[in-house]
Amino acid sequence: MRICSLSSGSKGNSIFVQSNKSKILVDCGHSGKMIELLLNSIGEKMSEIDAIFVTHEHSDHIKGVGVLSRRYDIPIIANEKTWIAMKRSIGEIAPKNILVFKTNTFFTYRDMDIHAISTFHDAQDPVAFIFYQKNQKISILTDTGIVSDNMKDAIRGSNIYLIEANHDIEMLKNGSYSPSLKRRILSDYGHLSNDLTKHTLEEILQGNGEAVILGHLSEENNLDYLAFSDVQNHLEDIGLDTNKDISLRVAPKLKADIITYLGGF
Repeated sequence: MRICSLSSGSKGNSIFVQSNKSKILVDCGHSGKMIELLLNSIGEKMSEIDAIFVTHEHSDHIKGVGVLSRRYDIPIIANEKTWIAMKRSIGEIAPKNILVFKTNTFFTYRDMDIHAISTFHDAQDPVAFIFYQKNQKISILTDTGIVSDNMKDAIRGSNIYLIEANHDIEMLKNGSYSPSLKRRILSDYGHLSNDLTKHTLEEILQGNGEAVILGHLSEENNLDYLAFSDVQNHLEDIGLDTNKDISLRVAPKLKADIITYLGGF
């Protein structure tokens, strides 16, 4: 399998995942045209995408979902409550392209097994996706205020983690956001801070070469180098070498990331 963050941040999110026989997108939070350009930048074509998986109905995750499904006749895969919540925003979808999964269950799509687990976010039924193919495992976890023990157990043992590091707590508290928005982001149903992310990684990483991609960084309340250094310093303090035991990087906001390749094609 391989994974590439096409865009990751408060203004739009989309992730490309490829297995032996499938090419899918997780979320399409920009215009259809922008998603196509981002895909083209890594040598991929929208016409070859097999499905779009949706984590939740917020606009920075679904902006291009409807138009791309109609333009390229692509199935959309989401849970029932997310379908209901995003129906008006994404427009009419051909019935054959409406696919529904149940949250906190395993299901199969083409040659991949997928575990959709609940996250803690202010959406109707938000999920994180864990993709399996043979002995390969990729976890995509963003848009959650906390990471429960059940969530940690589910994602532990992944080869690749794309995990949210949304904000630096002090930057958020001292920033320009309204008090109500600050409370929302800091709540259990908001977003992960750098602190929560590094402590989550401490509990799940095994130091056997895992790749960690920090994503969904706030444009207002975080900085790439701050998130990276905060997580890196903590992991090295607990004995993980970020040049040998794991790899660590930050996903760009509006640019395709380096493709992380696990092999198997």
